[in-house]
Amino acid sequence: MATGQAVEEMRSRVILGEFGVRNVHTTDFPGNYSGYDDAWDQDRFEKVPTMAVEKVLVYNNTSIVQDEILAHRLGLIPIHADPRVFEYRNQGDEEGTEIDTLQFRLQVRCTRNPHAAKDSSDPNELYVNHKVYTRHMTWVPLGNQADLFPEGTIRPVHDDILIAQLRPGQEIDLLMHCVKGIGKDHAKFSPVATASYRLLPDITLLEPVEGDAAEELSQCFSPGVIEVHEVQGKKVARVANPRLDTFSRDVFRNEKLKKVVRLARVRDHYIFSVESTGVLPPDVLVSEAIKVLMGKCRRFLDELDAVQMD
Repeated sequence: MATGQAVEEMRSRVILGEFGVRNVHTTDFPGNYSGYDDAWDQDRFEKVPTMAVEKVLVYNNTSIVQDEILAHRLGLIPIHADPRVFEYRNQGDEEGTEIDTLQFRLQVRCTRNPHAAKDSSDPNELYVNHKVYTRHMTWVPLGNQADLFPEGTIRPVHDDILIAQLRPGQEIDLLMHCVKGIGKDHAKFSPVATASYRLLPDITLLEPVEGDAAEELSQCFSPGVIEVHEVQGKKVARVANPRLDTFSRDVFRNEKLKKVVRLARVRDHYIFSVESTGVLPPDVLVSEAIKVLMGKCRRFLDELDAVQMD
């Protein structure tokens, strides 16, 4: 096959954003070999930076959750802030500045609800602020941050993450410092929830499948893989979208149909799926990861040039 035809065939197989889910992105890499894709999948996101809680200054914590456990839970809360506009904090700096630190305050005190029914046993009715959520975290701007970032842009990704539970008289009062970091240093900085890849499925019907067998064949695959059409009054099965198949191989359990279908994978076409934690859109994460990979390639080429000059 000519090179131009091969490229067009690869492009015809590429689909971006196939799931239509906000925090999941798919990217096709046709024409690759497995060694490259293994390295790409393992290394691409560990050096994409994010903002996460690094220091917790506890002023008062009378909850049942110990200080160190509470600090660990706070560190794993994804922070909605673009890390590209911040700098890394210098090692040894105790005090952060507006260019390298975000500050949040968490101050919640549980009290009894004076309007609760006397015979009620529901904590949601008996107590006020007995559940501490990420919505209680308040951003405290440093320097000119209030002018740079509109209200609501710096916040936890989700406002309904449960941090702790309190009872009347118990209180949590603390200050959090968020800094820029990478997942290679600590998992809390990882911007990706799940990153995986798979080979593009290739499904071929070896002979026409008609009538009730066509309907039966469509049930052996994931929805949308096999479509049944009326052709001259007959039901005829055809392969519609093989990339939706999960390779359950259910068709091989059917004695009548297992010999009319060939299942394979396109060996050089990889489909990457990236699920973001919400810190950055997944398509932005992919582009940032590509920039990281390009930077590593440039450094490697520079080292080769330096060796050759020596």
